[in-house]
Amino acid sequence: MASPSKRRDMDVMKLMMTDYKVEMINDGINEFNVLFNGPPESPYHGGVWKVRVELPEAYPYKSPSIGFVNRIFHPNVDEMSGTICLDVINQTWSPMFDLVNIFEVFLPQLLLYPNPSSPLNGEAAALMMRNKDLYDKKVKEYCERYAKAEDVGSRQEEESSDSEASEDYASSDDEMAGHADP
Repeated sequence: MASPSKRRDMDVMKLMMTDYKVEMINDGINEFNVLFNGPPESPYHGGVWKVRVELPEAYPYKSPSIGFVNRIFHPNVDEMSGTICLDVINQTWSPMFDLVNIFEVFLPQLLLYPNPSSPLNGEAAALMMRNKDLYDKKVKEYCERYAKAEDVGSRQEEESSDSEASEDYASSDDEMAGHADP
């Protein structure tokens, strides 16, 4: 089997060869952002999210940390930090998976099949269980407000560091959420 660093390099290159837009952070291969489109047949369809990926030294034996940079209304995603419920990836992660699986399988399933019984966003979970139509409407409002393709692309160039982005976020609802948990 290839060494973890060779596997990491191969997986990042494979992801970059797909249709996903990948933006490296700090000239390294361990941190990058990927633009991700909401899956069809979901209330997230039409939204575009910047997803931050951080690869641990033990990748692929240890799962990557991923999180939404711009805001999303979802029971299993912390609205302020963008952190995704760790169980979603950690419990199912295997070295057999690669980075493309995250964007073609894990994230679409997360958005298509939210789990309100294990919430990081209690408001989204409660609304989903109480009134699915109202939940879907709020998801679409968030897509329109925070996940427009033109906004995600222009905000990418404006960011200069994580600390500045999170400081800015505290001052306005229109700014993007934080980054993935380590």
